[in-house]
Amino acid sequence: MGVIGLVMFDLRRRGLVDKISITDVTGTRYPGIRNHFKELIEKKYAGLDTTFQGYPNDDVKEDFNSYIKAFDDMKPGDVITIFTPDNTHFPIAKEAVKRGIHVLLAKPPVQTLADHIELVKLAAEKNVLVAVELHKRWDPCYHDARERIKHLGDLNYYYSYMSQPKFQLDTFRSWAGKSSDISYYLNSHHVDILCWVVGNKSQPISVTARGSYGVAENYLKNGAEKIEDTITLLVDWKNQDGKSAHSVHTSSWIIPKTDVHSQQFFHYLGSKGEVRIDQAHRGYSTASDDSQLISVNPLYMNYAPDSRGRFAGQQGYGYRSVESFVAAAIEINEGRATVKDYEDGLALISQTLTLTAILEAGRRSLDSNRTQQIVYNKDGHPTDIVGI
Repeated sequence: MGVIGLVMFDLRRRGLVDKISITDVTGTRYPGIRNHFKELIEKKYAGLDTTFQGYPNDDVKEDFNSYIKAFDDMKPGDVITIFTPDNTHFPIAKEAVKRGIHVLLAKPPVQTLADHIELVKLAAEKNVLVAVELHKRWDPCYHDARERIKHLGDLNYYYSYMSQPKFQLDTFRSWAGKSSDISYYLNSHHVDILCWVVGNKSQPISVTARGSYGVAENYLKNGAEKIEDTITLLVDWKNQDGKSAHSVHTSSWIIPKTDVHSQQFFHYLGSKGEVRIDQAHRGYSTASDDSQLISVNPLYMNYAPDSRGRFAGQQGYGYRSVESFVAAAIEINEGRATVKDYEDGLALISQTLTLTAILEAGRRSLDSNRTQQIVYNKDGHPTDIVGI
């Protein structure tokens, strides 16, 4: 809520959005949230208003349908962002799209290929913009890498790794191992980068997943039947010329506290060259008597105010991924563009089917201890996942 809230408040200051609403299950949390925004945003940045309309009302202890009440007060062409537990993305997005509301989904957009396909069809029927907030696509290093990879031949091998510290499990206590896993949460980033990079030049054919257990279960004791500490996906690919390739994607949430909140990197090997990126370390670190060594990444969000005390983080890729969606929705509403115009500029729901196919196949492989095959239609779009 911190990053998205800050971005939306600044977009309102710039005149790109008007009314801002927040929905939650528990309305009694709103006084604390308002105070949080006031202390950390309003008092830090000049001219930034953090007021919002909360659904349900502040005195409501529990309302799982509060988003419906919020939608009732919205109109077609409005926009929403969905940053809720993974298993709730689909029903909320579906209801919004049915009402003609543009939707920006946190990753993973949904958890099953069937739900993803349904959203694609519904978005097309309603002519609604539905995209995924995959902000690494706006990272200048990743964007540059994509352009270079285009000239490095066919995919041969790709490895990605992303992790978060063990204490982060406290934030995920309510759903870890119950309604989602660390692969959906973190592997989604770099699986998407590979899908985005190769486009239709290569297809994921099958997925085999492996998990490690014991640490998260002992740390959380949250009643989940099992919680993977670390998940690795092995994906077999087939290039257009029929040659094979493979990728390995590992994510974990049991690492100790280090110089960064999230270790993250990838290695792409093509038939004509390779690219390596360590997104966690940008050659910029700080240390003080009061803190350990910290590797800093201001490219994501720059929180330092400008010389007049105003928020100045508009160039961060965490900001631009949201701003680009809002700007696209405005152009579509005004008739200056169509959804199709953003097929390459945004991570549209229609362009991210393989991401969901790989992630769901990984979950199915873990649950069944079997390799999962991805089935395609004659147009080259994934339509089903079957165990082999």
